[in-house]
Amino acid sequence: MPFSVSHLPDGEPGWLEILALGLTFDLTGLQPGPAEMFPAIRHRFGLPDAFGGAIEAISLYPGEHLGEGANLLPVVRVMTGLAAQMLDLAQAQAVVWHPAGTAMEPALFRQSIAAWLNGGAFPALGLTALVREADGALRSEGLAFFTGQELRVEPTCGSTPSEAGKIAVRLVHRLVDSEPVVSRQKITGPNGERLVAEPREGGRVVRVWRGS
Repeated sequence: MPFSVSHLPDGEPGWLEILALGLTFDLTGLQPGPAEMFPAIRHRFGLPDAFGGAIEAISLYPGEHLGEGANLLPVVRVMTGLAAQMLDLAQAQAVVWHPAGTAMEPALFRQSIAAWLNGGAFPALGLTALVREADGALRSEGLAFFTGQELRVEPTCGSTPSEAGKIAVRLVHRLVDSEPVVSRQKITGPNGERLVAEPREGGRVVRVWRGS
């Protein structure tokens, strides 16, 4: 993905503007300005549980001209592709995705983003996360950034926790690429499972269970 520095402000050290595919992004936390604090993370992929702490960070944000469009898929695709390329320019230890509170090992991030940009599956375990609740259901974190809705997959969806997890990952991919769920509908799981999806909690959550 070609990119260039489109603005380097005089007298304001620590940030610059990058242009990629007609979109601008701000890169902050650069020397000689102060680094940004490493954000709190809730989910780690390809990283040890203890990873975090006092690590300095640089941040990549959509430019102001994008307004409320920062969560649009075309913008996210360009921004994550740009971030993947920047991993070659520094000794990065992790990539953090704020909307889901996730941190990814750089090679894993680069691989999953490249696959997505080349027509593969949305990186559900990275740009979103899945949390197992007390009753065994899986609930997404960060999906609402893209769709306005989180996902809850009931434990009855799969015969094993692993199978339910695969269904949840596939459904995240499907929901990111579709309109919000506004009414009950029947859907088919990745292995032909008959499932029912229905908006709950005022439409903020899509609950999915096995149908007949």
